[in-house]
This record gives sequence, structure tokens and C-alpha cells, in this order.
Amino acid sequence: MTNIASALKAEIARVARKEIRAEIEGLKKASAQQRTVIAQLRRELAMLQKALKEGQRLAAAQARAATRAAPVSIAAAVDIEDDGTPRRFSAKRLAAHRTKLGLSAADYGKLVAISGATIYNWEQGKTRPSPEQVQALGLVKLMSPTAVKARVAEMASSSPE
Repeated sequence: MTNIASALKAEIARVARKEIRAEIEGLKKASAQQRTVIAQLRRELAMLQKALKEGQRLAAAQARAATRAAPVSIAAAVDIEDDGTPRRFSAKRLAAHRTKLGLSAADYGKLVAISGATIYNWEQGKTRPSPEQVQALGLVKLMSPTAVKARVAEMASSSPE
């Protein structure tokens, strides 16, 4: 009886291995196909990300070119020719420049056609100026202190208050 039992057990194990092997082969094929698709999708994603970065870079370059090409409207209020140099903003430097000139935030704001509260918020770091406003602030810094004071006095005398 042991021989029949062991023979039956061996046959069952053999058939089970055969069935498992058939199932695993199908899973291996499906897995290989999925890995191929995943690799293809990764390549496509990398290509699209590269194209997106290139598009963003070109858009930024076009925006910079448009900003340089378009005249700064606030620059007309300052009466200085814009040299097209891109300028950076620093709240501390703005406050230091205004203090150096001895102007109130309201008077400094009038130079660039902005309210005094906005100037104050910029100095406190609560808000930031737009690129056009940064250009106008840079143009005010190019003016001599006497020209700035003369411009403020002129604006104060011509304002209808």
C-alpha cells in the first residue's frame, strides 16, 4: 500500500508542478510585456519632461525679451532713460535708499507712481514689486539726490491738494 500511496503522491506532485509551471510561464510573459510597456512609458515621460523644460525655458526667454523690448510705463514718471539692465529687488536696499534720501514712503512712492503704503509693504517684505516696478525703482536709484528732491518738490507743487 505504501507503493501505491507514494506513487500517487509523486504523480500528484508532478501534475501540480506541471500546472504551476504553465501558470508561471503565462505570468512571466505578461510581466515581461508589462515591463516593456513601463520602460517605453518612462522613455516617453522623460522626453515629454525634457520638452516641457525646453518650452518653459523658451517662454521665459521670450518674456524677458518682451519685458526688455516693451518700454517701462513707470519710467516715464521718473524722467530717466531705461538702459534695459535687468534689476533685482531688495527690501533692505529700498529702505536704505529711501532713508538716505530723507524721503517718506509716500514721497518715494510718488516718484514711481505707487502709494506710500505699497512702498512700506515692500520694505517690510510683505509684498514684492512687479518686474516693471523694480525697473522703475532702479531708475530712481540712478537719479542724483538733488534731482530726486527737485522731482518730489515739483510733484508736491503740482498736485491738486
